[in-house]
Amino acid sequence: MPELPEVEVVRRGLQRWVSGRTIAEVEVLHPRAVRRHLAGGEDFAARLKGRIVGDASRRGKYLWLPVAETDTSVLAHLGMSGQLLIQAEDAQDEKHLRIRVRFDDVLGTELRFVDQRTFGGLSLHENAPGGLPDVIAHIARDPLDPLFDDAAFHTALRSRRTTIKRALLDQSLISGVGNIYADEALWRARLHYERPTATLTRPRSAELLGHVREVMTAALAVGGTSFDSLYVNVNGESGYFERSLDAYGREDQPCRRCGTPMRRRPWMNRSSYFCPRCQRAPRTVS
Repeated sequence: MPELPEVEVVRRGLQRWVSGRTIAEVEVLHPRAVRRHLAGGEDFAARLKGRIVGDASRRGKYLWLPVAETDTSVLAHLGMSGQLLIQAEDAQDEKHLRIRVRFDDVLGTELRFVDQRTFGGLSLHENAPGGLPDVIAHIARDPLDPLFDDAAFHTALRSRRTTIKRALLDQSLISGVGNIYADEALWRARLHYERPTATLTRPRSAELLGHVREVMTAALAVGGTSFDSLYVNVNGESGYFERSLDAYGREDQPCRRCGTPMRRRPWMNRSSYFCPRCQRAPRTVS
């Protein structure tokens, strides 16, 4: 699933190519692509026709396009393989094209939602106070948000009976961090993924937050992480941060810090990658 850097790259592309344009027509080509819009595809298309797209917005992994002069927004669920692409109007349709958005101008480009696995989709929602779509109003601010509260994050960590990686992936506590960047930040901080959050001192939690921000900023600079052709920006280009990963996906390869072979362990239907020497397991973890 795309994490904060990948979603932010897409948001920037939408802001450049879509925001401020007037929608002429929306064509829903697959019903699953609007399944979260409970009124159906025809209603989705009708409510957007003639509307102006506002500034592309993001919180954590969540991306939305406000509909100007309304209290609604189009929420984009990219899922495992969703792509929002800007294409020339006369470009050949993609095999897995699900939604097409045409604009009332002479720029000659349109917005396409392409999704091979149909886990993602677009949906229209009412806005909560603050401008977020109501269905994601509970999502916490992300660590790159200037209003993220570092002190409150530390207090929450200390008060919860959980482990550090679970906390990093808790989108109601800190948004935007997924499996890849959690492993990367924990490696940089020399913290084992099963470290109890109650054991973290304020300096250690501040250090960890610093590493989360560093790794996400570095990933943003090169377009995010792309392991295959399914994650791309609005121009169809892949990100290159995979080449800079220190932990994720490096099982049996030498730790870049100490040379010890990296390990992978099953974790919550995912995998955790870590260095057994640099990231010592808590005594209660075998």
